[in-house]
Amino acid sequence: MINREEVYRIGKLGRAHGVKGEVTFHFDDDVFDRVDADYLVVETEGLLVPFFIEEYRFRSDSTALVKFEGIDSQDRARELTGCEVYFPRHLADAEDDTLSWAAIVGYSLIDAATGKSVGRIASVDDTTVNVLFCLEDGKMIPAAEELITDVDKEKRVIEMELPEGILEL
Repeated sequence: MINREEVYRIGKLGRAHGVKGEVTFHFDDDVFDRVDADYLVVETEGLLVPFFIEEYRFRSDSTALVKFEGIDSQDRARELTGCEVYFPRHLADAEDDTLSWAAIVGYSLIDAATGKSVGRIASVDDTTVNVLFCLEDGKMIPAAEELITDVDKEKRVIEMELPEGILEL
């Protein structure tokens, strides 16, 4: 059984495409292409299930058409519409030093000055020029590279030099 801590969300499946079982995949992170993954993890009926990739092709920078093994009809592909797609952390960690915004969701944020935990990253808002870490408690912290002092992928921790007063906002 796959635990939620072992994966991170990279996108969502859209509509079926054609009659041979392809499905539209809207992704936030193309890690599945960068590490040449054999499978993606799809949340279906509340369970995280590995689906092996038969083939895929990009339609844009954030959309691909995916054909999964065993999904051979439009009806079967339609059953996957709206399902969240995840990627195994251990495969992403095997990648070089690149770490996507999606991969750091769930990481703990540590104040470098005090060594204390600030909270866990619930999401990353990269819709504006100033990227923000959105913490589970609702706080928003600027995700500027110059503030990050250390990233420990193994412990899933990001250490930052936080601007004075940022935690009081």
